[in-house]
Amino acid sequence: MTSSDPSTGFHVRAGEAAGGPHVVDIGPERAGWGYSALRVLELPPGGSHSLATGDSEWILLPLSGGCTVDTEGEVFELHGRESVFSGVSDFVYLPRDAHARIATGAGGRFALAGARCERRLPARYGPASDVPVELRGTGNCSRQVNNFGAAGVFDCDKLIAVEVLTPGGNWSSYPPHKHDECRPGEESELEEIYYFEIAASHGSEGVGYQRVSPSGRGRGTDVLAEVRTGDTVLIPDGWHGPSIAAPGHTMYYLNVMAGPEEERSWLICDHPDHAWIRSTWPDQPVDPRLPLYEAPDGGPR
Repeated sequence: MTSSDPSTGFHVRAGEAAGGPHVVDIGPERAGWGYSALRVLELPPGGSHSLATGDSEWILLPLSGGCTVDTEGEVFELHGRESVFSGVSDFVYLPRDAHARIATGAGGRFALAGARCERRLPARYGPASDVPVELRGTGNCSRQVNNFGAAGVFDCDKLIAVEVLTPGGNWSSYPPHKHDECRPGEESELEEIYYFEIAASHGSEGVGYQRVSPSGRGRGTDVLAEVRTGDTVLIPDGWHGPSIAAPGHTMYYLNVMAGPEEERSWLICDHPDHAWIRSTWPDQPVDPRLPLYEAPDGGPR
C-alpha cells in the first residue's frame, strides 16, 4: 500500500487487500495503526472457515447470505440477508482469545469487523430486530444508519461499527468531521475503515466518491477517491466527508472504528467551515426514499 502518491495508501481498491479466503484483509499492521481491523470473507455453497480471534474482538456481519457460527460451546444461526441493500442483518459477537467456525449452506459474503481489545466479553447473538435504524440529515444530506454495533447500543470493549446507506445523488458523512484526538466530552480518538458497496443500476456497477482532508494531526491524511464495490478507505486521522453517491446508485458503507481511549464513545468535531449546514436541516424534509428498509419486528427468527 505504498506509493509516491500519498492518497493511494489510504484508498485500497477491491482485490488489493485480499488474503487467503478473505477478499479484504486489513489489520492494524497493514493499516499502520493500533486497533481497527476489517476482513471480508467469501464462502462458496457448503463452504466453511475457521477463525482464531487472537487479541481482537470481532463482529461477524452477513453482507449477503446466511451462516452458522460455532464458538465457545454455542452454535448461532444467522439468517443474514440477500444483500446490504435488502434489509438489516443479525450478527454474532466473537470475543478475543476464542476460536470460531463459520459455515454456510448457500454461500455468502461476510464482514468481520474487529478491534484489538483488553476485556474478554462473552460471545453473543445480535438479532436484526434489535438494530436501531436511524435517519440522519435531511434533503440531499439524508442517509440511513444501521446502528448494530454503535456505542450505547451493543456492548464491546473497543469496537464500534455501523452501516450507512446513502440514496443516489446524496451526500453523507457530511458535514466533514473528525475524531483524531482525545478531548474528554468533546472528541474521541478513533481509527476508522470505510468498506463500500455500490448498487448496480441499468447495467452499470456504479461509483461513489470519498473525501478525507488533513486536520493538522497524525499523517496528514488527504484522499479524494472514486470508490467501487469492494473498495476500502483508511482514515487514521483527518476531516472525512463527504461520501457522495452517484445519481441512480445507492451507496453502502460499513464503518469500523476503534481507538485507545478507555471510554468507548463516538464523539466527533465538525469542520468549522461546513458545520453550518446542520442548521438548515430542520427546514427540509428527509429524502422520501428513506428508509430503504427497517429492522424486522421482533420474535423468533
